Amino acid sequence: QVQLVESGGGLVQAGGSLTLSCAASGSIFNAMGWYRRAPGKQRELVATINSGGSATKYADSVKGRFTISRDNSKNTVYLQMNSLKAEDTAVYYCTQYGSMWFTGPPIYWGQGTQVTVSS
Repeated sequence: QVQLVESGGGLVQAGGSLTLSCAASGSIFNAMGWYRRAPGKQRELVATINSGGSATKYADSVKGRFTISRDNSKNTVYLQMNSLKAEDTAVYYCTQYGSMWFTGPPIYWGQGTQVTVSS
């Protein structure tokens, strides 16, 4: 069983930056991802990264502003968020996939961390 614990959320002004971290209790040598759920909206994929960190995928809404990265030696995945907008306000969830590539749904989910962007 893998436990994922997110941190780094908070309140930030529009145009600002935040970095989310996700610490895994066990090995994270599988693809990882970040999802978010905004109030009144469906959960959406934000970014994913393969096991080795060589491939990433982003939602169109965050391309050029967000960067996902990982440090396998620290069992940690990051989401650097720049140029934040009010519409980025959501609960952000760290996830782990069942393989080295981000195919199929994630199998592990963190509890989520709130990001609020004030306009």
